[in-house]
Amino acid sequence: MKDYIVRAAAKDGSVRAFCAVTTNLVNEAQKIHSLYPVASAALGRLLTASAMMGAMLKSEDDLLTLQITGNGPIGRVLATADCHSNVKGYVGNPAVDLPKNAQGKLDVGGAVGTDGFLTVIRDFGLKEPYVGKVPLVSGEIGDDLTSYFAVSEQIPSVVGLGVLVDVDISIKAAGGFIVQVMPEATDETITKLEENVKKITSVTKMLEDNMTPEDILKCALDGIDFDITDTLDTKYYCNCSRERVEKALVSVGKDELEDIIKNDKKAEIKCHFCDKVYNFDENDLKILLNKAKK
Repeated sequence: MKDYIVRAAAKDGSVRAFCAVTTNLVNEAQKIHSLYPVASAALGRLLTASAMMGAMLKSEDDLLTLQITGNGPIGRVLATADCHSNVKGYVGNPAVDLPKNAQGKLDVGGAVGTDGFLTVIRDFGLKEPYVGKVPLVSGEIGDDLTSYFAVSEQIPSVVGLGVLVDVDISIKAAGGFIVQVMPEATDETITKLEENVKKITSVTKMLEDNMTPEDILKCALDGIDFDITDTLDTKYYCNCSRERVEKALVSVGKDELEDIIKNDKKAEIKCHFCDKVYNFDENDLKILLNKAKK
């Protein structure tokens, strides 16, 4: 199944929903970063959420960043998305390894920790981006995003995310959904949604059973008259380039560049998101130094 996102809305405007299958892009992230299973689950969930939240952006220049910083051994978990749901991300410790939790599942909450924050940054191209920050609820990521929507955006939401890692550490299934209650919702609609969500025990089980995003939305929105408004592709995509790295080096300033030339005579810059390495020899650095001086 290809990776894609489905957007849906109740005909009376009372509910909006997003559902995604992201198996391929999470697999790509696993390969790039050599992720252990728990790290795959954590980053995969955040990438899936960022893909769906990217679909909420309006403009070509809008960017979304989700960052989780807890007190667990995985360190920072970060994912970004643009309005086309192109996503990328990384974790601080890709080799984190923990026993399964009490439910026999990958212990994402233990890897992330509960003492920390979820930060959502929406950059609309203005002077200052919009930043929302909430304390972590469980470190399981779905719960934390549910809390973020309620606290920072005052939108009652349910976020379900799942990543199923195969025995060979590849990604067998990944995906998720976001269901949000709009101000027009009646008590009857809210009750139906609550009943439906209680019946959804596992996103990964639904995907493993070959359910499509459309099928999952039918379960989540059962009894609610809704339309699928559109679908869009999503993929893991890093837009780094040598030109971008050069601009970053120029931006550090001439003093820093002079110090690098004097002491190291070269620079090796590695992209956090795709692990691509950019090398600059002494002559390259001197050219950038001249640009910095100008």
